[in-house]
Amino acid sequence: MSKIRYMTRHDALQTLLRLLVIVCCAGLLASCTMMRLGYGQLDTFAAWRADEYFDLDARQKDEFLRRFSQLHEWHRYEQLPDYVAFLGQTRARVQQPLTREEVLWFVDGVKARYATIVTRSSDDAAALLLTITPAQLEALQRRWDKDNRRFAREYRLAGSEEDIKRARVRRTLEQVRDWVGTLEHEQEQRISAIVNALPMTEQLRYEDRLRRQREFIQLMAQRDEGREQFAARLRQWLIGWDEGRAPEYERRSDEVFERRVQLVIEIERMLKPHQRRIALNRLQDYIDDFTKLAERRDVRTAAQ
Repeated sequence: MSKIRYMTRHDALQTLLRLLVIVCCAGLLASCTMMRLGYGQLDTFAAWRADEYFDLDARQKDEFLRRFSQLHEWHRYEQLPDYVAFLGQTRARVQQPLTREEVLWFVDGVKARYATIVTRSSDDAAALLLTITPAQLEALQRRWDKDNRRFAREYRLAGSEEDIKRARVRRTLEQVRDWVGTLEHEQEQRISAIVNALPMTEQLRYEDRLRRQREFIQLMAQRDEGREQFAARLRQWLIGWDEGRAPEYERRSDEVFERRVQLVIEIERMLKPHQRRIALNRLQDYIDDFTKLAERRDVRTAAQ
């Protein structure tokens, strides 16, 4: 429906590094204060993003806003409290030495909450996608082409293997610093060594990205089978993000997943007390913000 964030195992572990489940409906804002302000305007933001990808007409925009507003209300009052509980459990767990089981618990929790949103929104998404015209699909492809070029630049796909590895290390270090503050030189060296040893999957990931886009276009070509059938196929496509991968990518992804689990554990072990406090305090900030956002305002109070 909105630009739902598609989660790979790699993405889920990156999320774990941030110790956070960002609201999966849209790429929300990094600042806690801005998140509180931005979440209330998520319908406007989502409509803008949908229009950016599909070049919606006025009728489609109105229908999108109507349906998304209902989804947004459900998410705010039913899902955010669940996120608060989940993040509260996460905060308690990360205060103890991490194990592989704890990491997998978190990844499974992220995937389950993503699936909940997909299940809730797929019927509405199907209804809107049934109205998309061939010209709008061409607009979508142009936007994808732009996104794909940005992906290739960010991951340095046109460069050497060393270029790709340097970009990978830089992203990982930025993610860790974002949550624990400044890293010591030795910490950076240890993290970089682990990341550099990961199998190369960037080009395979890019090719799989293109495969998923082709699958969506094929799915759209089968819309005449009926709304219910189309909604079911769309739901499966959104949830089954790791189905249909090339065997080599599947093999390497499994290996990368296991090594990144170990990376998360290693990072947790090397944190200094002040770095751990920074991460826990920031996680608590999100818990507090989600709690505040999920509060139902008294109509009479709001009117005063």
